[in-house]
Amino acid sequence: MSESNTLRPDQKNLETELRREEVQVEPQAQVQMQARYAAGVVCPNCGTMNDADAQFCASCGASLRQQPCPNCGSPVDQDADFCEVCHHYIRQDVCSFCGAHLTDQDSFCPECGSPRGGIKCPTCHTMNEFSFCKQCGQPLTEEARALQYQIQQMPEYQQLRALAKEYDDLQMQLPYSSEQDQERDEASQRLRERILTLLAEDEGVKDFVAPAPTRKRCSLEELNLRKQMKMEQLAKMLDSLTVPPMPSPVKARNYVMAQKPAGVRLAWQCNYKNAMHSSPCGCAKPHLGGKWIVLGYHSNQVIKDDK
Repeated sequence: MSESNTLRPDQKNLETELRREEVQVEPQAQVQMQARYAAGVVCPNCGTMNDADAQFCASCGASLRQQPCPNCGSPVDQDADFCEVCHHYIRQDVCSFCGAHLTDQDSFCPECGSPRGGIKCPTCHTMNEFSFCKQCGQPLTEEARALQYQIQQMPEYQQLRALAKEYDDLQMQLPYSSEQDQERDEASQRLRERILTLLAEDEGVKDFVAPAPTRKRCSLEELNLRKQMKMEQLAKMLDSLTVPPMPSPVKARNYVMAQKPAGVRLAWQCNYKNAMHSSPCGCAKPHLGGKWIVLGYHSNQVIKDDK
């Protein structure tokens, strides 16, 4: 005989009541679950449910406030002005050169006069949406030139530029390839000093001391050591010029590009995604801050927005 057939009438009634309660509770739980999902925000990256006022996912850290790029349709954060997928400036109401407000009728910025369609670099002929050329770093507007001049007068920048020049000279220097090569170079230096001394004596100069050559050759090991030391000095100096968060992404791009030293291969490491860009012109949120990173001429590090 089965167990169900042995239940007393009062037990059967209790079982029936419990089943009725389960049926009544289940729809209520579903309604509560639906209300919770309606009030919260689902992360587009990992699917985690977050509070309605959350800006970033509590699970993976992805932004919860995104909109489609008007150019390619890729999701971009609401406070971003640049799409890192199609590499286009996407704000129609803000001038990409100076950050001034624009209307739909403005073909030129009422503040800086820059054209809405971009400026072609006079040096490398690259079309740009920002105040500095993304290819060669040339300032393209009056405001950009003034900002670059202002930063170049800073003692920190002058020291940085001197270090960059020394590093560039080391990159152009050829090491000794053999002992015979070193001997020939030393003989050439002695001949140079002798000729300069004779010329000075002909002009009546006494106790002449020949100046040291600007580029003194050395072994490959010593040259690499010098390069490494100079790179560490550059990195330390660049760290001191780290750009803090700023209210305007346009102003942040201009400031970062104005402080970039020439003669060194650099990458911009942004605080937004901790990604490596060839410049802040490839970052969607440069106003969150970041810094220049020394790559050197033969670095294999991947730069995110290089095509």
